[in-house]
Amino acid sequence: MIQHKKMELRGMTCTACANANEKAVKKVPGVAEVAVNFASETLNVAYDDAVTSVDAIKEAVRKAGYAAVELDTEEERDEASVRKEKEIRTQWTKFGVAAAFSVLLLYVSMGHMLGLPLPEFLHPDMHPLTFALVQLLLVAPVVASGWHFYTVGTRTLLHGAPNMDSLIAMGTSASLLYSIYSTIRILQGDASAANGLYFETAGMIITLIMLGKTLEAVSKGKTSDAIKKLMRLRPATATVIRGGTEIEIPVKDVAVGDVVLVRPGEQIPVDGTITQGESAVDESMLTGESLPVDKGPGSTVIGGTINRNGAFQFKAEHVGNDTMLAKIIKLVEDAQGSKAPIAHTADRISGIFVPVVFGIALLSAAIWLIAGQSITFALTIFVSVLTIACPCALGLATPTAIMVGTGVGAEHGILIKSGEALETAQAIKTVVFDKTGTITTGKMQLTDTIAVSSPGRAALSESALLALAASTEKASEHPLGEAIVAKAESLKLELKSPDQFLALPGKGIRAKFADSEFFIGNSLFMAELGIDVSAGQIRDTVDGLSSEGKTVIFAAKREAAEHAATEPGAADNPELIGIFAIADTINQGSAEAVRRLHQMGIDVAMITGDNRRTAQNIAQKVGIDSVLAEVLPGGKADEIKRLQSGGRKIAMVGDGINDAPALAQADVGIAVGSGTDIAMDSADIVLMKNDLRDVPTAIMLSRQVIRNIHQNLFWAFGYNVLGIPIAAGLLYAFGGPLLSPMIAAAAMSFSSVSVVSNALRLRRFKSSRYFADVNK
Repeated sequence: MIQHKKMELRGMTCTACANANEKAVKKVPGVAEVAVNFASETLNVAYDDAVTSVDAIKEAVRKAGYAAVELDTEEERDEASVRKEKEIRTQWTKFGVAAAFSVLLLYVSMGHMLGLPLPEFLHPDMHPLTFALVQLLLVAPVVASGWHFYTVGTRTLLHGAPNMDSLIAMGTSASLLYSIYSTIRILQGDASAANGLYFETAGMIITLIMLGKTLEAVSKGKTSDAIKKLMRLRPATATVIRGGTEIEIPVKDVAVGDVVLVRPGEQIPVDGTITQGESAVDESMLTGESLPVDKGPGSTVIGGTINRNGAFQFKAEHVGNDTMLAKIIKLVEDAQGSKAPIAHTADRISGIFVPVVFGIALLSAAIWLIAGQSITFALTIFVSVLTIACPCALGLATPTAIMVGTGVGAEHGILIKSGEALETAQAIKTVVFDKTGTITTGKMQLTDTIAVSSPGRAALSESALLALAASTEKASEHPLGEAIVAKAESLKLELKSPDQFLALPGKGIRAKFADSEFFIGNSLFMAELGIDVSAGQIRDTVDGLSSEGKTVIFAAKREAAEHAATEPGAADNPELIGIFAIADTINQGSAEAVRRLHQMGIDVAMITGDNRRTAQNIAQKVGIDSVLAEVLPGGKADEIKRLQSGGRKIAMVGDGINDAPALAQADVGIAVGSGTDIAMDSADIVLMKNDLRDVPTAIMLSRQVIRNIHQNLFWAFGYNVLGIPIAAGLLYAFGGPLLSPMIAAAAMSFSSVSVVSNALRLRRFKSSRYFADVNK
């Protein structure tokens, strides 16, 4: 059976490390899929537990020179987060030490050239040995601070998978060894060897790269801010009522069935249903909905949301990893750990990057030596090439943007399940909406109440007619009847209970009261009662309401109690007293969502099982281009497949169980948050709010993320394509300057930081910036 596991990888310093881990785990028998994310330092693996185990995967990682730690529980994830924060603090401390000694080292080594004051015993012309030994002493703490470059670089080199640390270790070692060689020559009496000291080059390279890696770590930490914010929503404790006593316990100890007490201002600890009390709950941190939601007995509450005013008790139904918040966190983590197809090219290049750069460095140095340059010149070229090359920028270009993009989506109530979905969404050309429950609310509402008069009888008032109809429908379970009753109750009309009630399937209902009998139903039922609703003004009214996509039903009344038990038509025919129109109302924001999609150049279609007349009416109201009507539930996926046959990328938006096959068939399936778990499981993107305006927002976000990735890749490729030849002496060959290894180190350090910083710009994403004209 295929199992999925997520683990933290320790010891990675660049994308070459990520590639080495991927290759190592892929070789394990039974591993189906593996993805290593350098930005989040995680390993996602799918494996057959009948063939291999987690321990075998960990062992493969260990043999590659790294360590894998499971992240199954909240405690393990919290520990990993704390450890990373501690590592960053340690990196800053080490950088501080290296920077202090590097500045002194640079002053001592370069001061005499710049005319800076130096003690006489440090002048290279008068005391060359002291000059060399002091630099050796000053560079030692710098090397010690960056010792991990040497340990990790050597280890990966021995494993046959050299990484960025290997390049740094080789480059600085060359400078250090040549400087030590020059010091030995000074000891032997060759004072001119003082001009061959490069301790400050090694020291500044280590310091600048440490600064870059520390800033990179800080920036990478910010890419997962959304996850951290979600994790902070989890309260540490909960108040439960057991045996009539209030007990405060850790949230992890709350069990299904516990009665939980929540006071004003407290965070709700787990998911459940309110049993007692009322309040308004702020769900903005999960759904993005700004207004608090009123809650009362029977209402569902979500762990992590905030109780604003009243106190209430609720029964715990989902706890631990089964809560909505835990599922959202896992979904976002999985998405951030996934890879987009666009990343594959960068991964392939970074996989061979380090050996190629090492070869270029050796070849460049050899060519300059053959051309007649000195060993010192060739050494400068060698060190510069090794130092300027930056595989990290390539490796960070895609995952950082995906991490930030999925995090921003989560903050907007848009859960994007994978990098592939994020990449595909930006190419969507047609969006297909399901009608019921998506474009419309799925809840029938009474829209029109029309009282009808007859010769010798005045029409009832609308409120009197509605009260009679609601009293008749009171015992009905039909959605149309429920809509009539709901309207009457909202107006606080007084309702009576019928003495007798009979439901006639496919027709309507009849109910007996003390002095009269009422009939409510369709035109067929009215015909059986001897009432003609197909002619004259009644027909015109009905046609007008039907053209608006509304369902029309009729109300009739027969006076005289002695006729109550007779069959229709057995005595005086009932009289038509009213007409009701009931419709599935359009969701707020549906029309705006369609307008925004059109603004983005995207076609919009609607699919439904309803008749074409009703569907066309709804489509016209919201501005939809084409309608796929009278489609059976099983045919929705076939319709999506037919649209895809034209080569267009299709997104399907739905909420019901019967939408799941179509969501899975579409290039991108989008489920609205009010939908079923099956629909949400089948979807690639989940909208936490029942607001279709989030559909264009999700697509716009994906476009901005992919645009950001293209910028990052352009910079990463461009930097290396231009930087490496310059470091190899290309400009110098045509009369230009020779690149200093220290400048190369500075450029390399900030290349990866610039990529991450560019990705972090996505945190400023706001849909209003892109749809401002539509909102006016």
